[in-house]
Formats: sequence, structure tokens, C-alpha cells
Amino acid sequence: MIDPDDLAAFRAAVAGAQALAPVNRIETRRPRPAPLPRTPRAGESGPAEKPAKRGEAPLPAFWNSEDPEVLRKRALNPELAAFHVAMNGVKPLPNPNRVELGSVRPAPQARQFIADEQAALHESLFGLIALQDRLEGGDEPQYLRHGVAQNVLRDLRRGRWVIQGEVDLHGCNRDQAREQLAHFLAECLHQGKRCIRVIHGKGHGSPQKLSVLRQLVRGWLMQRQEILAFCQAKPQDGGEGALLVLLRAARKKTG
Repeated sequence: MIDPDDLAAFRAAVAGAQALAPVNRIETRRPRPAPLPRTPRAGESGPAEKPAKRGEAPLPAFWNSEDPEVLRKRALNPELAAFHVAMNGVKPLPNPNRVELGSVRPAPQARQFIADEQAALHESLFGLIALQDRLEGGDEPQYLRHGVAQNVLRDLRRGRWVIQGEVDLHGCNRDQAREQLAHFLAECLHQGKRCIRVIHGKGHGSPQKLSVLRQLVRGWLMQRQEILAFCQAKPQDGGEGALLVLLRAARKKTG
């Protein structure tokens, strides 16, 4: 049941309202979209070229060309024609005005030197031992680590390895000489040096003309794992006062 107060309020609100006039209209279907442009076939003439709008680039010259060859290519490749239509008005980006720096070039490598060293090592490890090699030697100090081919010591004695560094232990006491030798060997391994010279002196200034460092250096070298071989240097390289030492190759870093 409607409340009398609500009914009175509704009538007061619509007291001046008037009914709408009847409209004579009908419902029609929704308008159809405009037809898409059709690519003309070979021999047909295309629609007239439309002028480009302001700010847009004109279509390519071949777009409305009447050349049969151009029309044939357009008919065979409609994707290319659609691409040109889509790219109409596109402009390239402005020059960023910046320099493109290349990647850092790797440090140069002495390839020929590395190849010579590898060839000498291969021949030392796998070459045949001649009779002259077996007769070489004598009372000169020499050392060859267990498991290393005899040819390695032979080539070191003959000077086939290039001396890449040296350390002079003259004037050092026992502790100083051992520390300096250990530091020098570590530096050579880090730099990839293989053949070095250790100068310990001939002992002419020592009591009884005996070189204490000569015996100590030999013992220290024989205790180190990185030493493959050593022998007495040639007269022009120091003779009895120096040793030629062959180090193992530096281990390659992984990762």
C-alpha cells in the first residue's frame, strides 16, 4: 500500500510535466564499413593517386605505376605493398650525435714465439735419444724431475730454450737468497716464463773458495714442484756461477 504522504509528494513533483510527443521513426541496420582498397590485377589500371596529406610522405613512385612488370610484382607480393602503405609518413629518428666505442682489443700475443716453444718442447718429449745425447754430461750439476723426458735436459743444456729472465743472488746471505729466489720464481710463473737463469756465483770470495750458495740453490730448486730441470750454464752465460732452470708451464685459469 502506497503511503499517502509519498503519493502527495510525487504528484507535487510531476505537476508541471507533459507527455512526450509521438515520434514517427524506424530502426535501420548499422552502416557497413567502407570497402578496403583492392590491388589491381595485371592489365588493370589502378585508382587515381590521392594527394598526400600535410606532414605525410608521398607513396612510392611505383605504387600507381602502369608498368606491367611493376603491376605483376605488386600482385605477387601484396605484403610488400601493404608494408609501404603502413610506412607512409614514417621519418627516421634524428642523429643522436654520439660516438659508438668498440670493444677493448685483446693484448697482442707472440704467436711465433709460442709456436717455437711448443715445437721445442714436443721434440724434447718425443724425439729420439741419440748416442751423442747419452755421452753428454759429466760432472756438471744437473737435475731432471722424475717422469720428464731426458730430451728436456738435453735441449736445456744445448741452449735451445731462450732465457727469459734472471736473478742475481750475489751478496745475499742464506735467508735473503732463499726469499729472493722464491719471490723470483713465483713472479716468473705468473708471467708465463719458462727458461730462467739463477746466478749464485763461483765462490771466489768465500772461505776456501767454496760457493755456499751454489749448493743451497741446487737443493732449493730440487724441492720445488714447478722446476722441471736445471743444468750448469754455458761459459758465455755464467759457467759454474749460474744455473739454467726450466719451469713448468703456467696453469690456465678456468671460468
